[in-house]
Amino acid sequence: MTWYLYVVLAYLLVLTVLNFYRARRVRTQEDMMVAGRSLSVRVMVFTLICTWIGSGTFIAGAEYAAKAGWSSLWLPAGAWVGIVVIYFLAAKIRTFGQYTIGDILEVRYGPAARVFGAIALIISFTAIVSYQFRAGGYILNVVTDGQVSVALGQALAAVFVILFTALAGMVAVAYTDLPNGIIILLACLVSVPFVYHAVGGMGAVRAALPPDHFAIVNETFGRHPGLKAGGYFLSTMMLLMGVQSMYQKFYSARTPKDARQAVALWVVGTIFVEVVVVAIAIFAAAHFWPQIRKWLESGTGMDPASIVLQAARHLVPPWVGILLLGAATAVVISTGMNYLLSPTTNLMRDIYQRFLAAEASQRTMVVLQKVCIVILGVVAYLLATRLVSVLEMSYFAYTVYGVAITPALIAALAWKRATRVGGLASILGGTIVAVTLKVLTYVLPPEKVPEGDPWGIPLIYPALIVSVLALVVGSYLSPPPSEAELAPLFGKKPEGDRSAR
Repeated sequence: MTWYLYVVLAYLLVLTVLNFYRARRVRTQEDMMVAGRSLSVRVMVFTLICTWIGSGTFIAGAEYAAKAGWSSLWLPAGAWVGIVVIYFLAAKIRTFGQYTIGDILEVRYGPAARVFGAIALIISFTAIVSYQFRAGGYILNVVTDGQVSVALGQALAAVFVILFTALAGMVAVAYTDLPNGIIILLACLVSVPFVYHAVGGMGAVRAALPPDHFAIVNETFGRHPGLKAGGYFLSTMMLLMGVQSMYQKFYSARTPKDARQAVALWVVGTIFVEVVVVAIAIFAAAHFWPQIRKWLESGTGMDPASIVLQAARHLVPPWVGILLLGAATAVVISTGMNYLLSPTTNLMRDIYQRFLAAEASQRTMVVLQKVCIVILGVVAYLLATRLVSVLEMSYFAYTVYGVAITPALIAALAWKRATRVGGLASILGGTIVAVTLKVLTYVLPPEKVPEGDPWGIPLIYPALIVSVLALVVGSYLSPPPSEAELAPLFGKKPEGDRSAR
């Protein structure tokens, strides 16, 4: 047990030293928020993989796979479709070259859209950071055979994530992601055959797990299984297409061409890692099924959220196990840093600099963002202490962001008819419906909220319908945007501008 813990802590110590070293490079707002716009394709690919492959994959995705089997691939598959869409927008995003999605929202929809978009992002990203901390608690609990509690482990994870992010911002995030991404890909590649062999092959897996684990849609999962699978698909797709962490990476690329090439390689790496993690979780679930079933029935036994970590400890040789545990540690640190940096960038760029202190010095911006990182990190930690299910929290965070931000954001980039009225109505409508339905899950009787869905309907459906309808109806009921409003994103010159003719 002890040497597993020592290796994980040694890895974190190495990252700490590297980030203290890199902190010397952070002198301006551009360094802090977008790494001086200097990231190469190689660094971009690994930081994009690490931004998306977090505890949502290793913990929430694995939890879903252990409980539902192969139909859990509906969860990551939405992201794969989202990446394909983003491929066609990556160059435009880099050409626009700002700092946050709020910059895009204000250009198309006005200052109010920037503010409300920032609020929705801060809510959802703080929730995402909170379950990264919980995932860190799971890791330290497993590697110490329970001697370090989940509560203490998540506190330690919070300390490292907050420290690394506050030290050097995007410089720390991107260059920490490079070794982390390599470890993640290598661990996934090496682990699968060992886990498969340890459980006795596919025949043993089929014999141990319920038949629904091999269905396209697990019929036991939720009141409306098909809607549930589609809800997971839509939530990840909508999050991926609008997630600010990715846009910040595109802004950080050296050139628009580099941004687009990185996205093409990113989709390959993401599909590989997420399919492999699901496979590891399902194979390991077959080995531990009696303990998992006990947990599902009574809350005692083995928490399915820790299934990949249990595989690393008990189903593979020690050197493979430490590699897999290292990958899990890497994704917690990397994703926590990414999703902690983004909302603090919004606080500084979209609220403080835009409305309170437009002429703030570069030093002031950097120092205040570091303070915001610490404050928001503490809030996320407090939220983590009240967390019940990583899967449930990740689904809610994905949904709030996906319905509040993504429809208006994609329309801003690709639909010239979108107007200020439509965009703002979409942001407000999606946020209000998603948050209201989430509150109802705590108010309604338990029998009315199967699998966390009010009346059995995944909340993304009504929230997304309202968001899209508000966008379309609001846009067609209001005057179309002028050429001057479209120019920053669609390249048109304002009327009367002859400079390019």
